[in-house]
Amino acid sequence: MKKWIKPVGSVLIAGALLVGGAGVTGITGVSTAYADQDVQRNVVNVVGKGEISVKPDIAYLSIGVDTQAETAQSAQKANAEKIQKITDLLKNTWKIADKDIQSVSFYVQPNYVYNDKDGQKVKGYTAHHTLQVSYRDLSKVGKLLDDASNAGANSIDNVTFSVENRDQFEEQVIQKAMANADLKAGAIAKAAKRQLGMVLVVSQGDVGNPVVFTNAKMDSLATADAGNSTSVSPGEVKVSTQLSVQYELK
Repeated sequence: MKKWIKPVGSVLIAGALLVGGAGVTGITGVSTAYADQDVQRNVVNVVGKGEISVKPDIAYLSIGVDTQAETAQSAQKANAEKIQKITDLLKNTWKIADKDIQSVSFYVQPNYVYNDKDGQKVKGYTAHHTLQVSYRDLSKVGKLLDDASNAGANSIDNVTFSVENRDQFEEQVIQKAMANADLKAGAIAKAAKRQLGMVLVVSQGDVGNPVVFTNAKMDSLATADAGNSTSVSPGEVKVSTQLSVQYELK
């Protein structure tokens, strides 16, 4: 009998230890779960949006020349002469600095015609060269475009109005977005009969582009009739951002 009593006792003791261990583990797990749930119950998450409209202080002009000729060399040469004339006008007459005149596109390509007898054939070449010009006196943009057109520019694609110093506007729109988040979170806390606590987490919009500047843009500009200058309206630049904010609830 003795040889059976000891193993059974050992089994009973071991079982008790296992049960006790399971009980301790279970209590710890429940406590942690309740702590997590309690944290989740005491926060509120909102998205605050901010947008302002500002007056632009710079214009980006796309001024180009397209030239056609029988050979690629002659098209390129004629086009280069016209672009040089426009560049001289911008620098000498309009006093625009070298850094504000950039070549943004250039190509020479064949022109094709097709007929049933000969099929597809090359008929001449087109040379294209576009300058992007930064100009800050917005009241004279129309006159500048007229002068460029008179100098040979025949491809004026668009005018974009923007702002150069963006930092001050970024600060303003962030403050507006935060005020919007405070308003939303406060309303939610009031409706839930709770009090709004401190800000726990803040993240801003897209990491790569947290503040968005939507430039005022005028597409497909046409020069005015003879005797009248081109009229250009700068419009407004929209600046926007959004903040994801987590607040404590008391």
